[in-house]
Amino acid sequence: MEINDINDKESRKIFDIIKDYARRHSLFVLSYGTGCGAIEIPPTMTSRYDAERFGIAGRATPRQADVLLITGYLAVKTLKRVIRTYEQMQGPKYIIGFGSCTINGGMYWDSYNTIKLLDKYVPVDVYINGCMPRPEAVIEGFIKLQEMIKTGKANGWELYQQNLDWYRANQKKVIKNWNMPDYNW
Repeated sequence: MEINDINDKESRKIFDIIKDYARRHSLFVLSYGTGCGAIEIPPTMTSRYDAERFGIAGRATPRQADVLLITGYLAVKTLKRVIRTYEQMQGPKYIIGFGSCTINGGMYWDSYNTIKLLDKYVPVDVYINGCMPRPEAVIEGFIKLQEMIKTGKANGWELYQQNLDWYRANQKKVIKNWNMPDYNW
């Protein structure tokens, strides 16, 4: 049955509840490790913390993933790759900013080449605070994302498409040698 085939409001509401339930309990994660934050991901996925019990599993390529986990600081050069990776992902897609580096540059805050406030360039759905956040905090961040998906508040990917000109303007301010396609869909 196609989504467009559902006309009845009550049936559509039930379908949306089932769809969101399934979506939030099967998060496929692509980890983009740029710094020391990536060291907390393996323990989160192994048997001690067992992130798979929450439906969180790693994936190898952007086409297979629906969560981009950015761990560590971003330089201008890596921001370009993050944008390209994010735009290769299929919708719906989500971003989790991991650690203080994605929020304010962390200990590299005063560097000319460090990206601060990642959500000016790509839509971040959840930030996980800390330097470095422990596996418990990582799982809590994923649970927060799951709740946002359940309530329909995790819609950064739609806002990105609607406000693409604003995001592109911010991206081009810091990436001087812009040679990426202007639209990817």
